[in-house]
Amino acid sequence: MTVIKHREQRIGIFIDVQNLYHSAKNLFNARVNFKEILKTAVASRKLIRAVAYVIKTESGEEQPFFEALIRLGIETKIKELQIFIGGLKKADWDVGLAIDAVRLAPSLDVIVLMSGDGDFVPLVEYLRNQGKQVEVIAFGKTASSRLKEASDDFLDLSEDQQKFLIRPKIR
Repeated sequence: MTVIKHREQRIGIFIDVQNLYHSAKNLFNARVNFKEILKTAVASRKLIRAVAYVIKTESGEEQPFFEALIRLGIETKIKELQIFIGGLKKADWDVGLAIDAVRLAPSLDVIVLMSGDGDFVPLVEYLRNQGKQVEVIAFGKTASSRLKEASDDFLDLSEDQQKFLIRPKIR
């Protein structure tokens, strides 16, 4: 199925930062090039909102990264890392991202979900049933096959590593 992308489409981009970060790190020992992914996702269409869902750790070492996202025009929603008795750590934005996508959907033609998390299948199905075009961008090897199938279009970031990844410099 070929997905139509035209200049008049209003798009919203919802970025599951943890999902992309861990996939890039585990698969390729690299970082995500959010600038290139954002440019590819927008594809000369009308960007209404781009929102990244991020986790703040105790050390705060991620603050420069958050600032870089903001400089790219990506709104960041920050949640504190929860640490439970016994050391279990939890940081989950799935519900927040889903609620924002549903809330903003009436003012969008296209929803771009940057995540491979299969938990988003019901969201994708709901949005498509509302007449929205839903595009998913993630790393193919770590993306849910059901999520890929549920979307109108899937971009596998692994297919152009030069463009979508930032590799550590070898000294």
